[in-house]
Amino acid sequence: MLRNRARLAGGNKPTNVSKMTETTALVTTKMFGAVALVTMDDGKANAASHQLLEALENALDSAEAEAKAVVLAGRSGKFCAGFDLRVMQGAGAEERAELSRRGGLMVHRLYGYPLPLVAASTGHAIALGAILLLACDTRVGPTSGFKFGLNETAIGLPLPTFGTELAKDRLHPAHLTQAVVQSRIYDPEGAVSAGFLDVLAPEANVVETAIALAQQLVQLPTAAYAANKRKVREATLELVGSSLAI
Repeated sequence: MLRNRARLAGGNKPTNVSKMTETTALVTTKMFGAVALVTMDDGKANAASHQLLEALENALDSAEAEAKAVVLAGRSGKFCAGFDLRVMQGAGAEERAELSRRGGLMVHRLYGYPLPLVAASTGHAIALGAILLLACDTRVGPTSGFKFGLNETAIGLPLPTFGTELAKDRLHPAHLTQAVVQSRIYDPEGAVSAGFLDVLAPEANVVETAIALAQQLVQLPTAAYAANKRKVREATLELVGSSLAI
């Protein structure tokens, strides 16, 4: 049902906006009732550096303690452009492995996150950005103008196990080879068909729509939600965890 274009955009507006706001240089958390809106914004492409991942880790810690659902959003025009290429293409093997593992730990955490987790893809989601979408429960994206996909083959990088396993879990089987092996990049409609996104909304309403969906999910019993999510994803979480030596 969520794979159809959202009719929420512009109709259901987030309610119970709290004044509680937590800010770091890279991540802002704002409460909308029981929903924590966690926004990544490095002022550029939202490339995943150690600093961005650390800020996101801290925000998720706080949200897990204080909220009943989380919306993960990017900055205007950029959800996440992947790992910091200054490290992944310019640093030594040890530095590359360290950043890749930290990103993998984040993906593992998001995929097993006990609260309802809705992605608000406010723009392009490429490489790790696309994997972050795969790790979220429900994914909202813009109706046009942005790109989604796994470009690792195209830029000469192997996709880590956490990427391939989530792709096998969340992408439509008919798109798996194109998306993972052939680096196909999708427009929003194609991203819904492939399985990167579930719901489309006008760009200006993506975050609003994601918050409205999260507020609906808050009504579900939290313990049952977490338990059933874990059961459905247990095998993949174990495979990814093993590859990361968790």
